[in-house]
Amino acid sequence: MSPIVAPPVALGTLLPTLIVLGTALLVLVLDLLPPRGSKTHLGLLSLGGLIGALLATLAMWGGRGRGFRDMIALDNYALFFHVVIVYAAALAVLMSMDYLRRAGADCAEYYALMLLSTSGMLLLASANDLIIVFLAIELMSLPLYVLAGLFKRRRDAGEASLKYFLLGVFASAFLLYGIALLYGAAGSTNFDRVAAVPRSPLVLIGLGLLLVGFGFKISSVPFHMWVPDVYQGAPTSVTAFIATGSKAAAFAALIRLVVAGLRTVQADAAPVFWVLAAVTMTVGNVVAIAQSNFKRMLAYSSVAHVGYMLVGVVAGGQIGAGAVLFYLLVYTFTTAGAFGVIALSERAGEEAVDVRDYAGLGRRHPILALALTLFLLSLIGIPPLAGFVGKFYLFGAAVRAGYVWLAVIAVLNSALAAYYYLRVIVYMYMRDPDGVPASPVPSFAGALGLAIALVGIVLLGVIPAPFADLAAAAVAPLLR
Repeated sequence: MSPIVAPPVALGTLLPTLIVLGTALLVLVLDLLPPRGSKTHLGLLSLGGLIGALLATLAMWGGRGRGFRDMIALDNYALFFHVVIVYAAALAVLMSMDYLRRAGADCAEYYALMLLSTSGMLLLASANDLIIVFLAIELMSLPLYVLAGLFKRRRDAGEASLKYFLLGVFASAFLLYGIALLYGAAGSTNFDRVAAVPRSPLVLIGLGLLLVGFGFKISSVPFHMWVPDVYQGAPTSVTAFIATGSKAAAFAALIRLVVAGLRTVQADAAPVFWVLAAVTMTVGNVVAIAQSNFKRMLAYSSVAHVGYMLVGVVAGGQIGAGAVLFYLLVYTFTTAGAFGVIALSERAGEEAVDVRDYAGLGRRHPILALALTLFLLSLIGIPPLAGFVGKFYLFGAAVRAGYVWLAVIAVLNSALAAYYYLRVIVYMYMRDPDGVPASPVPSFAGALGLAIALVGIVLLGVIPAPFADLAAAAVAPLLR
């Protein structure tokens, strides 16, 4: 009988993920030790683990490691997304420390679940196999289902958690069915093997089912119905994490799959992505106009921004995919900052989540109002902030690829979006508060997170070229 040969284990390709996982376990262990009343030290430990993962990512930049029979690919593409995901998680942790204590929901499980979800996102960005994609998505999503319902006494939190879970299960079923069909066509789930499979009805159907699963994770229309309820019911720090980290990880896997794993059907996928991009950005912006709840408005805004990112997917190539990577970096800082302002604002002892709650904020608290104004202007795409540069690269990539009408639709949508963003600014500077005005709560960690986000959107807007070049270079390994 021939001996059983153990597969080679290359743990180095999982180093950032293992650092985050180890930190999550350490958080749970230290929770058993004093001090038991405050969890601030666990938040600081979580932040330290994320910084360690970031340093490991930067140290590995330029390498091309593969492990576990090519199921994991730690190239610059994955490392770029690691940076985006770790930044998103770190900003969410900073936002959480004082916010959870005020809400009476400060617990070690929160930080452990956030780190476990982060590890799933990092693994998803490195996935070079459909099985790893599925496992990473589940590792990312299951903690988020729990975190969305963290405020157990609020009915909208329970609704958010249940709706997120049920729709997530359906999306996972579609994803798994698509994986099964592609395995039947290719005899393998590895992206390199799938890329060599000729175009066939089985491959097209499998791609369609995969797009349903990914459509839920990135919240594209018509798979976006969970977004407003989850964003509204979940804790604001969790909402920021879902809106940034999970979206970046899902786009990482989607772009790698389309560019590197399904090259034979890219021509068939382009019209589908064209329609998805146009419909997603239009529905998101139109419905956002009718929202009075700030978090629901940002939820539909995030749907619209997914449509913008899909423009880069349609454009394809190094320019289009690189523009998506750069835009995700910009979007992470901008969106996390906007939700950070909400987490720092209260009205009559409750979180200020209505647009009208911010009336007169510019006169009473000009620094906080200025921060929110800059984040909203970046979301609109006003120069010299990062949002303008991100949209310029995306829409320019579409024009270069010949998708002029899609770029026109995107520009018109950006103009439409200015209405509901500017409405908040008008309330802050030109309206008087009705009753008790909103006011900021003291939080050093939250203020630090806002400062980092502000520096990010200004830096990426003023000197975007080095970061855009890094994004374009990160995509290069997928095109070989």
